[in-house]
Amino acid sequence: MDNMLEMYLYETNTLLEQLDELLIEAEKNKDFTTNDVNEIFRSMHTIKGSSAMMEFSTVMEIAHHIEDLFFYIRENGLDSMDEAHKNDLFNLMFQSTDALRAEVEKIENDEPLSTNIDPIIRNINSFLEKISSGGKGESSSPAPEKSSASDLPAADSQAIAAINQELQGCPDSELPFFIRIEFEQGSGMENLRAFMVVTALKDIELQFEHYPEDVETNSDTMDTIVKNGFFVGLSSQEDVEKALQVIKSQNSVETYEVIENVAAKQAAPEPEPVHSQAAAGTDAPAAAPAPPKAPKAPAQHNNTPVKQSLISVNLSKLDSLVALVGEIVITESMVTSSPDLQNLKLDNFTKSARQLRKLTDDLQDIAMSLRMVPISGTFQKMNRIVRDMKKNLNRDTRLTLIGENTEIDKTVVDSISDPIMHIVRNSMDHGVEENVQERIDAGKNPQAEIILAATHTGSDVIITIQDDGRGMDTDKILAKAERNGILTKPASEYSKKEILALTMLPGFSMNEEVTEYSGRGVGMDVVKKNVESVGGTISITSELGKGTCTTLKIPLTMAITDGMEVSVGKSMFTIPITNIRQSLKASKEDIIYDASGNEIIKCLDEFYPIIRVHELYNIETEITNIEDGILIWVEAADKSYCLFVDELLGEQQVVVKPLPAFLGNFNIKNSGVTGCTILGDGDISLILDIGNLYAMSVNQY
Repeated sequence: MDNMLEMYLYETNTLLEQLDELLIEAEKNKDFTTNDVNEIFRSMHTIKGSSAMMEFSTVMEIAHHIEDLFFYIRENGLDSMDEAHKNDLFNLMFQSTDALRAEVEKIENDEPLSTNIDPIIRNINSFLEKISSGGKGESSSPAPEKSSASDLPAADSQAIAAINQELQGCPDSELPFFIRIEFEQGSGMENLRAFMVVTALKDIELQFEHYPEDVETNSDTMDTIVKNGFFVGLSSQEDVEKALQVIKSQNSVETYEVIENVAAKQAAPEPEPVHSQAAAGTDAPAAAPAPPKAPKAPAQHNNTPVKQSLISVNLSKLDSLVALVGEIVITESMVTSSPDLQNLKLDNFTKSARQLRKLTDDLQDIAMSLRMVPISGTFQKMNRIVRDMKKNLNRDTRLTLIGENTEIDKTVVDSISDPIMHIVRNSMDHGVEENVQERIDAGKNPQAEIILAATHTGSDVIITIQDDGRGMDTDKILAKAERNGILTKPASEYSKKEILALTMLPGFSMNEEVTEYSGRGVGMDVVKKNVESVGGTISITSELGKGTCTTLKIPLTMAITDGMEVSVGKSMFTIPITNIRQSLKASKEDIIYDASGNEIIKCLDEFYPIIRVHELYNIETEITNIEDGILIWVEAADKSYCLFVDELLGEQQVVVKPLPAFLGNFNIKNSGVTGCTILGDGDISLILDIGNLYAMSVNQY
């Protein structure tokens, strides 16, 4: 059941995401296409059937009513609706998909489903009545005319007397065969179990009728089915055999019986005789065979079977694969760097080792690519955010997506979805001007624009969220920060970049008023924390009156990264290549001191503090003179400084290992260490967190 539930959630969430994209695009075009209508109908039919199978009745019922609505629209065409009706339909569909998503989230969180979905059902039904009024609301496919139940006798007179009472009220049909199904006693929800049978029969594209007819929508039919059974009407013995194969596979079916409609036989050529059969717990014996007929030639199909080119893989399996590949990388490095092989000339070994390294690199690339997914899923969700806020805030804004096919690690995508959503909300709430006239007076397009872009740069993905709104007033930000007492130096010493970075401090908010979207002072600090948790950095640029741009620099993957190995005394550290700007040798004359006596060096006309790693971590080393060691100029977000280390050991691709959980008690992560890696000779190298390391050094000194 866990596997079934997982597949159900995956399929349903995928369909709801696709539906959101379709609705956003259709609303932009102010109309549904025929393909849109068919796609929505098919999606709802799928969600209805799978939800009924899983016995999630509220999801099934909402989907069923939307399916009914789009069945009517499909049969009657979109011309039957005016502009106002179409606008109402868009709002209704967004409301309905939100209701479906809310129920699916409850399933994911193992919470009970809603017991009252009457308001949303009422909205769907009333809209259907509204567009079908004036003679257009008639069912486009009326049920066949029925006569009386007495036209459904069994194959012999004894059976007629036995079931006449049971078939009271059953719709008459000219169909020659009926299958009467009884479900296991006490199984419960017999109407939904009957609906599951109906869905299974539809899946094999069988033409049939069933009674009761409204099992999926009318819970009162449960008592009728318990008392009389559930009936399926079929037109041929061949269809009967097909239906029986499906019915036998239904776990909740206890017995079934094939009933021959004598009245229909008298009105048509005599069909082959079918005898009653039943199955109690096991398959029933087959009916007595009829005289053989000449076999019907099978229909010729030139279509070859479609091969499945995509499969779903559990993320935990991919995690295990990546971990295993990481171990192979480490082991291969251990073998080729073994001290036992030092100073030995082994040509064949060297050649084999080189080939092994190539294969290991290829395996690593493939393993990592399996976890890569397009960022389009996250980007497309922002369409809905902009659409809803555009209506609620009455601000005409368009969202432009660039580079949405850029691929990034699945784990990283999940971690940055919320930060991107929060920044987009900020752009709509704070960035975009409240009235159009303000934009026109500033010489801007009356319609505001938010640009969400993603590009690859080596081992990183750069994501930018840019708006052309009012921009950020650095003077106001600085004044607010000063009032809140969060400045760490005189206000006059803050650069524009540093002032904008203040907005990412905990509790900082420029919104005086709490709204649905912002103003509680818990926002950008959480965004910054989430981005940094996946090894990323965030920076803000803004021009007053022109707009704001937030840039996220995210690693493609967190599992394997490029690092520079450095030594300090007998300890080794790894500095991520993405944080390194330059390495340089310095002389005593290059060093100047600030008022507190801290070392500073000038690089490219800017002054940067120097952090001595051996002093920071109390490591014993003989290299303490600035001329004997080496400086590494590093940068993280808005922090830029130089690290003083003993020696550069060289660039190496390292497998990132998380720190053991018990080390969390020692606040290691806030001490400038983000993880560790195992080197080829078996030594452990700590991976430095450049952002936290600077914060730690400031607090220490």
